[in-house]
Amino acid sequence: MADFIFKISPNITLGSYTATRLGQFCREWGSKFIVIIDPVLKDAGVSEKILQSLDSRNLDFFVFSEISEGASTKAIQQALALAKDAHVHGVIAVGGSKALQVGRAVSAYYYEIQDLYSFVDGSLPSSASLPLICVPTTPRAPFVFTNFIPVTDSRTMSIKLLKIQNGLCKLVLFDPNLTVTLTENQITAMSIEILCLAIEAYLSPKSNFFSDMVIEKGIELLSFALDGNPSLSTTPADVLLSQGGCLASLGSSCSSLGAASLLSLCINSRFRISRSLTSAILLPYIIEDAGHFKTDKIVKLARIFRTASTSDAPENIVAAFSDNIRQRIAKTNLPPRLKDLSFSVEQLSLAAEDAGELDLITSLQRSMTSDDLFDLIKLAY
Repeated sequence: MADFIFKISPNITLGSYTATRLGQFCREWGSKFIVIIDPVLKDAGVSEKILQSLDSRNLDFFVFSEISEGASTKAIQQALALAKDAHVHGVIAVGGSKALQVGRAVSAYYYEIQDLYSFVDGSLPSSASLPLICVPTTPRAPFVFTNFIPVTDSRTMSIKLLKIQNGLCKLVLFDPNLTVTLTENQITAMSIEILCLAIEAYLSPKSNFFSDMVIEKGIELLSFALDGNPSLSTTPADVLLSQGGCLASLGSSCSSLGAASLLSLCINSRFRISRSLTSAILLPYIIEDAGHFKTDKIVKLARIFRTASTSDAPENIVAAFSDNIRQRIAKTNLPPRLKDLSFSVEQLSLAAEDAGELDLITSLQRSMTSDDLFDLIKLAY
């Protein structure tokens, strides 16, 4: 196998109320920031708390929240222009994936003189990045630890993966209290998405001893968050969920995304459907498919997730694992099939074609083409 090289970047801070110290952390990298924040956080009062932490430390900042269309090249261009005009010292990104990805792009290309679309079309950044602090308000941040940024090309509405510099992000701050903006259905869908990220990374040919170790612990914590554990009764479920999501995100970045995660990215870019929802629908089919070629790994994860006993036959464990996911989807009345998302299978075929053009298709849990991905869509439709 190839040599394993691991660098701790970015630093990770995880704990309740850590967001109240954001201003303290930011002072290490400057005094003037652009804050890219999801507009939905204002109604929940989250943005006010975040900004108060900066204001009370006398930091100079301004807010950019024009990201209703997601992490699109149009939004990135607007945020980049404002950041450059203001000569900021760093970027603070607060929210879900769209805010974090826009923030990462501003940080990556702040000093570049080329047009943004040159990087969309494949150019590599040649300048240093601007310091970036990410504050996820969901219990997962799967792309913050990667060397690429998934964005929507506003010209075609298709997904693109932008290459970025190493060490882009200086700090990722996970505060479980920030998940108060999420509904029960959103938490369920995101929990299943976390499990999907972890399973696919565990099955990937790019997996290694480190990613496997991190993922196994992440899935264990996720199980405790969802179903409880007497020995961890003093640890709140939201903290366990953030811990599991953090480890799954880190483990995924050390391995690779899988078919469901890749398709959910492409479907989200095309049709604005939640990645978490699509991943949740596809995951049972991923488990059943993997049961044919990586049975031992699926069985091990099913036991860690506590859906099977050691005496069950492998085929029964695989079936019980996928059924467990479907039961969680049914319990919270989430859509069980892709057809329930009100898009035709012909429309969803565009996402399979988009996925086939991305480099990530070479790192899926098994060798797959865009035709194979479309077969998966039809199976879940």
